[in-house]
Amino acid sequence: MALKGIKVIEFAGLAPGPFCGMVLADFGASVIKIDRAGGMEEYDSLSNGKRSLCVDLKSPEAITILKKLIQKSDVTLEPYRAGVMEKLGLGPQILMQENPRLIYARLTGYGQSGPYSQKGGHDINYLALSGLLSLFGRKGENPIFPVNLAADFGGGGLMCALGILLALFERERTGRGQIVDANMVHGSSYLGSFLYRSQNMPLIWGNPRGENLLDSGAPFYEVYKTKDDKFMAVGAIERKFYKDLLLGLGVSEDDAPQWDFGDRIKELFKVKFLAKTRQEWCQVFEKLDACVMPVLDLNEAPEHEFNKTNGHFIKVGDIYAPKPAPKLSRTPGQSTADLKRPNAGEHTVEILEEIGYGGSDIDKLIQDGVAYTEHKAKL
Repeated sequence: MALKGIKVIEFAGLAPGPFCGMVLADFGASVIKIDRAGGMEEYDSLSNGKRSLCVDLKSPEAITILKKLIQKSDVTLEPYRAGVMEKLGLGPQILMQENPRLIYARLTGYGQSGPYSQKGGHDINYLALSGLLSLFGRKGENPIFPVNLAADFGGGGLMCALGILLALFERERTGRGQIVDANMVHGSSYLGSFLYRSQNMPLIWGNPRGENLLDSGAPFYEVYKTKDDKFMAVGAIERKFYKDLLLGLGVSEDDAPQWDFGDRIKELFKVKFLAKTRQEWCQVFEKLDACVMPVLDLNEAPEHEFNKTNGHFIKVGDIYAPKPAPKLSRTPGQSTADLKRPNAGEHTVEILEEIGYGGSDIDKLIQDGVAYTEHKAKL
């Protein structure tokens, strides 16, 4: 796989950090997660295939262990507020002096400096400051956040993974590591570059929220309920697609001119879609090129013919997980979703052995509460 041989140390966190580590692991990197006893690892659904070392970060001996581990690693990924790693003695100035090839990735909400660097936050807060949240929502309603997808995973975890890969690529030329500073406000803003840079484009933006082309203002870019209380997604922007949309609905263009964003046409389309079930509409639009697709839930999507044919999902027990994307022709990723999710401290002993600790030393570290095995971490 593309990242085979790359060693990653991921300090445990929630959502964006684990996702970043998952992407690296899915493409072949070896990831060790640094857990804390009594942490929230039960909420980390993205740790499959990683190994867990559990230590007390307040212990000087634990810091020594981590330094030894990071000296032999390629990437360190940390999700703490600015200054936390420095207080622990694990800041980039120290670690990169000991390991000049280290890629030191910092994934935070508000970055390493500025007035909010010490504040807590979540996806909704980062998306708000990025400017993007103001665009999401229907006419006359409050802005609506797209769960925690955009800032945590798009502007956060995935943007951080991109930064790590860019730094690894550059290291091939220079032999030197560097710091990746990924904050979710900045990452979300960058993710929304099209939205920022298209502000003066006619028809796309410029009207109040919910009255534009892509934010539910257009009748032909909308989600409609069907007779069986399911939904169809319509994205018939181009002229040729709109003509097929009208053909499928049995509506004339005289009754529904494309660029009339008034409520009358949307109401007309609502009535039409309510006349048939979702499956019936699928059969209608299967024969047309109208950019109309069924809205599938998380159990239906993996079973859809398109996703099954392309092998987009893997089934793990009674749930599905997406396979790594994008597909690479020679070194494709391989999903870690079907691998075991480690308990905190499950691999403590073997990792300590790998960096030179003997049996009696390991026993003492565990006895002193510096390091925790799987059993001790559950107490």
